[in-house]
Amino acid sequence: MPFYLFRHPKTQEVREIFFHMNDEKKFIDTNGEQWVREFTVPQASIDANIDPYSSKAFVEKTRRAGTIGDLVDMSKEMSERRGGIKNDQIKKDHIKQWKKDRNLTKNKGYTPRF
Repeated sequence: MPFYLFRHPKTQEVREIFFHMNDEKKFIDTNGEQWVREFTVPQASIDANIDPYSSKAFVEKTRRAGTIGDLVDMSKEMSERRGGIKNDQIKKDHIKQWKKDRNLTKNKGYTPRF
């Protein structure tokens, strides 16, 4: 956000001041008084209560996830909740079906990287 909060040192009045990214974040009023910058905690919320076994819940929660990287990270987190890479039954079933679709069931040494 390009808006920053500043508090007057004597009157405790708070103002939002607009600054560009490269501007120095210092506010001095018309009387020459330098205001103190107020730092706030960023307001962001992420729903981490997704059922790791429900594909519908995953699709619903990630509908507006942001970037592809966010989606991949969330998918990895759900796999870890299901038991990690070696114990994730959903992933094992997916790889099994992937091999079956490509007639790779006899080649036991090949596993896709996803």
